[in-house]
Amino acid sequence: MTTLKEKIESEMKVAMRAKETVKLTALRAIKSAILLAQTEKGSTSETLSEQQELDILLKQAKQRRESLALYEQEGRTELAQTEKTELEVIEKFLPQMLSEDEVKVRVAAILAGMGEVTPQQMGRVMGAAIKELGTEAEKQTIAKVVKELINKD
Repeated sequence: MTTLKEKIESEMKVAMRAKETVKLTALRAIKSAILLAQTEKGSTSETLSEQQELDILLKQAKQRRESLALYEQEGRTELAQTEKTELEVIEKFLPQMLSEDEVKVRVAAILAGMGEVTPQQMGRVMGAAIKELGTEAEKQTIAKVVKELINKD
C-alpha cells in the first residue's frame, strides 16, 4: 500500500511535467506538512498513521477555505481562484466526508444510546461521537451538530 507521501510525490511529478504550477504548489505544501510532522520533536516513527495524514490534509484544506473566504471578501479574485484550485487538489486526497445531515443522524443515535445528556456533558458526547465517526466527518461539523442536538432538548 502506498503512503500519502508517495502518492503526493507521484502527483508532483505529473504536475511538473504538465507545468501545473498551482497544483504543484498545493502538493508541495502537503508534502512539507507531512515531512514536518514526521520530523517533529517527539515523533516516534518515520511514517505517519492514516489518522495523522488525514489530520494534516484536513488542516491544509481548512487553511485554504479560510484564505478563499478572505480573498473573496476582499475582492481578490485571482488569489481566490488560486486558493480554490489548491483546495480542489487537497480534497482529491481526502476521503468522502459525511454530510451534516448524515452526521446529525449518527450523533442522534449516539445521544439516544447515552440517555439524557445535559450541555455540561458535551465533552463526553464529543468524545463518543469522534470515536464513532472518526475519519468520516470533520471534528468541526461534529461539534456543531452535537451542540445543536444537546441544546435542542
